[in-house]
This record gives sequence, C-alpha cells and structure tokens, in this order.
Amino acid sequence: MADDPAPKQPNGVVIDPNDDDDYAVDSQDLTLFTLLNRLIAAVFSPSPNSSTPLLHRLKTALSDNIPLLRDASNNTAARLLQWTRRGSPLRALFVVSVGTIVFLALAGLLVFMLFFVAATVNAVVISLVMSLAAAGGFLALFFACVAAIYIGALSVAIFVISTATISCIIAVLIAAGWIGFFWTLWIAAQKSIGLAKHSVFITGSALSACSSTWHDRREQTSKKSN
Repeated sequence: MADDPAPKQPNGVVIDPNDDDDYAVDSQDLTLFTLLNRLIAAVFSPSPNSSTPLLHRLKTALSDNIPLLRDASNNTAARLLQWTRRGSPLRALFVVSVGTIVFLALAGLLVFMLFFVAATVNAVVISLVMSLAAAGGFLALFFACVAAIYIGALSVAIFVISTATISCIIAVLIAAGWIGFFWTLWIAAQKSIGLAKHSVFITGSALSACSSTWHDRREQTSKKSN
C-alpha cells in the first residue's frame, strides 16, 4: 500500500509527518529557491540527533521534496510574472532575455547529453561485438582505436555544441541590447517631446499674460490722456 500524502491544514500548510522537527511550509510561499534550500539542508545539515547515512538522507529528502516541485514551479512562475508586470517594458525585456539565454544553455546541455549517451552506447556495443570475434593483440589495438575515436567524437561534439550555444547566447545578448537601446531612445524622445510641449505651453501662457498686461496698461494710458 502506497504512503499517504502529507496532510494539509485548512490554511494551506503542508506538514511532513516524517520530519522530527515538525517542519511546515506554506504551499503558497513555496518556491524553487526555498525547495532547493530544504533539499540541501535535509541532506547536508541533518539534526544533531540523527545518525542516518548520507544516501538514506538523500533518498528521504528527494522523496519528500520532489512531490512539491510542481507547486514550487507554479509559485515561482507566478511571482516572476507579477514582478515583470509591475515593472517597465525594459524589465520584461530583461526577463525574456535571461529566459532565452537559460533555455539555450539547457538546450545545448541536453543535446550534448544525448550525444554523450548515444556515443557511449555505440562504443560499448561495438566493443562487445568485436570482443566476441577477436582476441589477443588485435583486441587491444581495437580497444585503443575505439577509445581514441570515442574521445575524439566527444571532443568535437563539445566544441561544436559549446560554440553554437555560446554564439546563440551572444546573438541574444546583442539583440536584447539593441532592442533596449532603441527602446530607451524612444522613451527619451517621448519624454523630450512632452517636455518641449510643456515648455511651449508655459512660454505661450507667459507671452499671453505679458501681452494682455501690456494691452491693459496701454488702454489705461490712452484713457488718462483723453
């Protein structure tokens, strides 16, 4: 029978019954950062009375915190969206740029991991097949060649994938920089136009006031002379 999930109180607090310290976390305040802190603290900073080994602590921490990953991701995304909406368009551009860079970096890492797994599987399979049909010095020479090809393929893959990823990141940074620059120029131009209109309005009002005052004085002077 599977273990029952952690009970929840009416106020939305999630309590882990396996925790000796009765550690409680509000599901609304749970973010990826707090979840990571909980995981690190559970693995590397156990309670003084605990004598469990490291692997057992790691397994327990993962089993307790992985079910909360979805809620933490949703809360983090919601807070990031709120923070972006409260700011200027430049803040939104910054968030989009950072998100794109992180996505490109993770995509490059994923491609390299896939290539690494595929190359490893191919090398193991080819070595196993050839070891069944060869023996002696030829087998040693073959293993040396396979190792050289494997290392060379991984080196080329690392160079190509890292170059493509870094080039994409630099392109995103340059594009974001130019967009931010032109957006700043546009905002500065709008502010300058608004300031110029306000200055023209104030100058026109002052001239109108001076003109009306001068006209009133001239009329009073003409009446006194008559």
